[in-house]
Amino acid sequence: MGHAGMAAAAVRYLRSDRTRATAPPRPVEALPRPELRCVREGERAPVDQAEFRRVLGSFATGVTVITAPPAPDTTPGSGRAPRPAGFACQSFSSLSLDPPLVVFMVGRTSTTWPRIARAGVFCVNVLGADQAELCRRFAVSGSDKFAGVAHDPAPVTGSPRLAGAAAWIDCAIHAVHPGGDHLIVVGRVEALGTPGADDAASAPLLFHRGRFGGFTAG
Repeated sequence: MGHAGMAAAAVRYLRSDRTRATAPPRPVEALPRPELRCVREGERAPVDQAEFRRVLGSFATGVTVITAPPAPDTTPGSGRAPRPAGFACQSFSSLSLDPPLVVFMVGRTSTTWPRIARAGVFCVNVLGADQAELCRRFAVSGSDKFAGVAHDPAPVTGSPRLAGAAAWIDCAIHAVHPGGDHLIVVGRVEALGTPGADDAASAPLLFHRGRFGGFTAG
């Protein structure tokens, strides 16, 4: 099941559970955290990074854009108006049905992540098959990624919800864990949906071996 399919399944689950709107939320008990430490030089696996990327590129993924609303600029004397944040992300997945959680991974060197972290919320935009150019726009650093991009605020967090996306998942940051040179960001789902009445009509954008593609049902 692709990411768009997982999102659609979650939509159907939440819509069918009528008691969810009135029942108090169930407490989530955190598991004991493992001891965290840096990886020592002698523990590094002898795997060439280029080979790692080549082999893992055989795994086809969906493509998302993670967005967040403007957060106050904390740079002293910058005088800049706060702007929304966003970046293209392949490392996204559903995580838990009860409570509804999703997860994405972001590089520790990302300049967009600190802005999302300050906002404390985000929206996952699952891109449709015709949105490869939009993905390229959000994969570039240092530009106004939202210039000319149609979007509206997600209903709970106000994060940008991109027009034409196959699905959207509106989230609050639930937890952040270290994962090597990346961070593992867990989001608590506050609202989600698909823009069309027919969920199957929105084909997802796929990424495989460095190229974009689509999905054809067999």
